[in-house]
Amino acid sequence: MRADAVTPIARRRIVLLVLAAVTVAAGLIVHRTVTGVPGDIAGDALYAVLISLLVALVAPRAHPAAVAVIAFAVCAAVELLQLTGLPRELASVFLPTTLVLGSGFDARDIVVYAVAVAATALTDGAVSRAMAGAEPRDATGRPPEGERPV
Repeated sequence: MRADAVTPIARRRIVLLVLAAVTVAAGLIVHRTVTGVPGDIAGDALYAVLISLLVALVAPRAHPAAVAVIAFAVCAAVELLQLTGLPRELASVFLPTTLVLGSGFDARDIVVYAVAVAATALTDGAVSRAMAGAEPRDATGRPPEGERPV
């Protein structure tokens, strides 16, 4: 398959998948090397970025604001779940669940999620607009036949 034969949606999904993998790696590095409040904030921000990337991966045509709302809702729901104690119980059985569900509620996390999700949405919107301006156009300003967005 030629590189120019990849649809814009498929290309977006590939980029999102790579960015998600990089975000997971960065999160694991932060988890292992950065302690205290800075590590907590950085980890929470990377978690929110990852959730945003995964939502966009599932719905690549969704507007960045819609992705942000959904991603924030997921992050906030997971944070509120920590009030039940269920994530702590699951962690006692399988420790890595703390990387996904956390272990204890912290209201600051919700603020960090909101900021990180908003920054991700703004970045996604800016990159999408820049890429749209870089797409090939014919004399009428439209994409060439066969390359129209779906």
